[in-house]
Parts: sequence; C-alpha cells; structure tokens
Amino acid sequence: MPSQNKAVPFGRTLIYSERMHASRPANNKKILSLVFFTVFLDLVGFGIIIPIQPFYAEKLGASATTVTLLGASFSLMQFIFGSFWGQLSDRIGRRPVMLLSIACSSIGYLIFGLSNSLTILFLARMLAGFGSANIGTAQAIIADSTPPEFRAKGMGLIGAAFGLGFILGPALGGFFSQVDLAMPALVAAALGAFNFVFALTSLPETCPQKLGESSKAQAAHRPGFSWADLRHAARHPNVAQIFIVYFLYISAFSMMEQVLGLFIEATWHPLSQGIVSSVRAKQSAAETAYVLMMVGITATIVQGGLIGKLAKRFGERRLLITGISLVGMALFLVPLVGKWQVYRWMLGWAVFLAIGSGLTNPSISSLLSQSVDRDEQGGVLGIGQSLAALGRVIGPSFAGFLFEKSPAFPFWIAGAVIFMAVLVATSIKVQVK
Repeated sequence: MPSQNKAVPFGRTLIYSERMHASRPANNKKILSLVFFTVFLDLVGFGIIIPIQPFYAEKLGASATTVTLLGASFSLMQFIFGSFWGQLSDRIGRRPVMLLSIACSSIGYLIFGLSNSLTILFLARMLAGFGSANIGTAQAIIADSTPPEFRAKGMGLIGAAFGLGFILGPALGGFFSQVDLAMPALVAAALGAFNFVFALTSLPETCPQKLGESSKAQAAHRPGFSWADLRHAARHPNVAQIFIVYFLYISAFSMMEQVLGLFIEATWHPLSQGIVSSVRAKQSAAETAYVLMMVGITATIVQGGLIGKLAKRFGERRLLITGISLVGMALFLVPLVGKWQVYRWMLGWAVFLAIGSGLTNPSISSLLSQSVDRDEQGGVLGIGQSLAALGRVIGPSFAGFLFEKSPAFPFWIAGAVIFMAVLVATSIKVQVK
C-alpha cells in the first residue's frame, strides 16, 4: 500500500560496474540479503508508529488538523532529502550513508517516545523522516551489486521488505500500544539501534568510486531533481498521464491513511461513551493496527502472487484502471461502514481497498518503465516516486481540516480525487514500448 511513506531520490541513475561484478560475484547474494534485512527493519520501525501516532499526538493536545500535519512533516522531509542521501552516497559511499540515516531514524523514534510537547513531537517526526529518506541509497547498493539482467529481481527485494515490514510493524504497534502509547516508539528506536549495529558489522561498501572502480554511467549522472528532468520525461508517450495518476492517487490515499485512526476512534470509541481517554486511545490504536495489517497482508498476496498472471492476461493499463477504481469505491464506502457501526466490516473494507491498491501500485511502476528506454527507467521511476512523496505531503495537509468539518469529508474528497485519476488513466495508450 501507498502508506509506505518512503521517497526515492529524483532523477537518479543507478550505477553498475562490470569490473566489480567480475571480481566479487560470490558476495552479491549476501549483499542483497543484507540490504533486504536492513530495509525490512527500517520499515518495521516505521510501521510500528502508524497505529499510535494520532492518539499519542492527541494526548499532547493535538487537533485532527495537527495530527495529519504531523504525518505530512515526516513525508516532507523524505521529499526534500531523498536526493540528498543519494548524492551523498555517491561522494562518501553507501555504507556510511546507510549508517547515518539509520541512526537519525532511531534517534527520531526515541525522541518521539519521550516527547512531552507537540513541538518536540514534530521535531522527532521530521528527524525520523530525514533518516528514512534512504531507500534510494538502498536501491543504489542493489544496482552496484547486480548485473542489469538481475536488477529487477534485486529491486523486488525492497518491495518485499516494504510489504513484510508493513505487515509486522502495525501488528507490533497495536500490541505494544496496550502497554503504553509511547512504547511502540521506544521499540522502534530499539529496532533502529539493532539495525545500526547489524549494518555496522555486516554491510559492506559497494560504491564503485569508493572501491577504486570507474563507471561510465556515473559520468552521465545528473543528481537531484530539476523541472527539466520532469519535462523531458513527460515528453514520452503515456508518462505525463501516469505521473498525474500517481500524484492524485497517492494524495488521496494518504489523505485517507492519516485520518483512518481518527475515524475509527470517533466511530467506535466516541467521547460521549465516557470511556477513560487512555483506554479509548489504546482500543483505537489496536483496531487501527488490525485494519492496516489486513491491508498489508492482502496487498502483499496480490502483488506477490497474482499481479504477474493478471498482467499477462489483462495488461497493466486495464489493471491500473480497475485497481484505482476499486480504491475510489472503497474510499466512498468508509462513511457508510461507519454508519453501520459494525467494526468487522472495516476488516472486509480493508481487503477490498488492498486489492485495489495491490493492482494499482505495480501497474504504475510497470507502465512507467515500459514507456521509456531502458537507460532512462531509473530516472523516470525516481521522478514518479518523488511526485508520490509530494502527494504524501499535500494529501495529509488537508485531511485533518476536512475531518474537523465532518469525519466523512476526507473520504469523500479523496474518493473524488481518485475518480479524477481514473479519468486520466483512461487516456493512457494501450502500449508503450
């Protein structure tokens, strides 16, 4: 699902060195396993926070608007600093960048768990977002360590780490929130510390320059984002439409994601029932975690076991239109499920939403990669991910304000935005290269 709040740097060209692979082929599988485990631990730590963040902020006096702006602040740092980490890894190496970014995330989670004011809470989330903008560096390690014909499979490991981390993270968050609302953040900090020690003792340097090796691709590398990159990419058939679809889809999805816990709290644990606030928050956190787990499990099954067969039979364009339409319908259904007052229907809703999301995400990436030449795929995919990161900033920025007007408003508006994306998706040509 798109709550995976990790941005990939703009316009990055991932590097491959033939000389390195000729001299160190035996290490490739080990390096890929190490990167998978590092990203997995990072995502578990991130996922732990999601179920408790709204209620932890409410405990410090946050309104719904402030709660969603807190989520937006995390994504904003990822959006700004994704390319920073990638460029820094080209200069000083992949290993020190991964170590430094993991340390920043861990410290951010620790400060979050110890926060006693909203100001400190925002600083903690921004620091964690700054550290978590390291997926581009992880991708660069994979690109350093795999030949082109195996690179897609290597990159797929990051997707698998996302999926598994997003299943386990909310589960742990819901479990530890029953001890104390701060406990999941402290557990995330501990996981980050373990991840740091693991990377320090196991993760090797792979950057060709730091290994004394040359790379023709590096000479042509243009770091960071520019509007010229975006305009150039958009000249290719279908790319402009796919970018618009991706941006609208992520904006709407993240709008829903940031108010989901607040909606569950307002629907099943309202203040009028006289429940003690701490008990109310713990129950809401646990039920939010169950919904997120159901989304993560279903989306992983769809993306891992079904999407390949479906794409061969129906094509990515049809899957994209179908998937994003399902997401739009799911968003419109949320207020109706709330009126029914039956929580188990939220779990069924989560499956419905995840099927749509599971069809949409890989179809977007596949269509983008097919729409440009092979040597431009990395840069175009990076731009797409960065536009998605911007959507994760913009969507939540409005979600809390809308929720305060009516708990149904964010879902209706998000659903309307999704169907705008569906209309754009229908203009995508059948194929692509």
